[in-house]
Amino acid sequence: MTPMTTDGENPQTTDRPARSAKRALVGRLSWGLADQAASSISNFAVGIYVARSLGVTAFGVFSLAWVTYGVVLNVSRGLATDPLVVRFSGVPQASWRGAVARSTGTALGVGTALGVLCLAAGLGLGGRVGPAFAALGLMMPGLLLQDAWRFSFFAAGDGRKAFVNDIVWGIALIPAMVVAAHVDTVAAFVLAWGASATVAAGYGCVQSGIRPRPAQARGWLREQRDLGYRYLVENVSLSGASQLRAYGLGVIVGVSAVGAVRGAELLLGPFLAVLMGLSLVTVPEAARVLRQAPHRLGRFCLYLGGGQATGALLWGSALLLMPGRLGELALGDVWHSSSHLIVQITLSVAGAGLGTGAAAGLRALGAARRSLRCQLFASACYVSGGLGGAALGGTAGSAWGVAAATISGSAVWWLQLRSALREHHRETIPEVRTS
Repeated sequence: MTPMTTDGENPQTTDRPARSAKRALVGRLSWGLADQAASSISNFAVGIYVARSLGVTAFGVFSLAWVTYGVVLNVSRGLATDPLVVRFSGVPQASWRGAVARSTGTALGVGTALGVLCLAAGLGLGGRVGPAFAALGLMMPGLLLQDAWRFSFFAAGDGRKAFVNDIVWGIALIPAMVVAAHVDTVAAFVLAWGASATVAAGYGCVQSGIRPRPAQARGWLREQRDLGYRYLVENVSLSGASQLRAYGLGVIVGVSAVGAVRGAELLLGPFLAVLMGLSLVTVPEAARVLRQAPHRLGRFCLYLGGGQATGALLWGSALLLMPGRLGELALGDVWHSSSHLIVQITLSVAGAGLGTGAAAGLRALGAARRSLRCQLFASACYVSGGLGGAALGGTAGSAWGVAAATISGSAVWWLQLRSALREHHRETIPEVRTS
């Protein structure tokens, strides 16, 4: 006979939902990794080609445009897609579609407005940097809309569509890169990268059957202002700190130092692809864990952060054992400057990976004040450590300062998550009547 539980249920029957939920979780995480791998290959290919073809100084110019794009991207995510992921993951289809139309419209509006500013700044700067920034400004709306589709699909639990969208981007990038190679300038590669993303952004409209509605952006911002503006400050402080560090490093040490740091980060590109791929699904998954089994949220975040930190350390160790010829094959002349920064960059990525587990938990809890507090502290440490280290020890000193700052910031993230979990536990305990 089949054994029964004390309440008369078949244990095999009760185990089936748990097994199904685990398979669904693994499936969503797998699509997140696959999607980020596809996205990172595109970015990695552009970065490697610029590094090999144009040298460390031109690569520094490209890196300055790259970190500027990161700031604008995080503005869009904070206002448009972060609130979407927190509040519209796993909701009914009709609710999701309406939210996605407003969210992607907001991303498109942010890209247009800030793209115009970037274009004007590039035209005013001139020189070697100006054309790259002008090209970035032209491509900004398409870049941000493509990113918004990715987060929209993951909020719906359909990472496969995000993966296909990034594959379309990669395919479109091939002919665009061929054209850029004939021009052989940083601006040409920025245009190639952005134009191929715009093709994928248009395909996202076909995949979803949803048209972005920029006219409804104001309503979306008003509805999500309790989360959106805090996430905006949080995200911009993160990417803004990276931008300030890059600009400051260029002033204190030289533009070539920016290229050396970016080259070392490219060496960790495959692992960063894993980390970023997980980040696409960690907040939606943490939100699902909170709804279904809130007592497991802390453990989920610990496994998530600890696994990423361990993976970063293993990947960095492998890089230290890599023959120099392979490094030169990947980065060309940039390898000689970047290879001395592998230890510091590895520690930085490990610290960031550990912190993302706690960050996902705070986002799922909707603890925007706590997460904002953590990010402001981490960003202040990042800038002061990066620039203070550059003043004291050049490029290597800056990398050591960032590593120490990242690990310190991770500790603060976990302290805040522990406090937020205690608050949530107290709020959800039912009142016990004594009479």
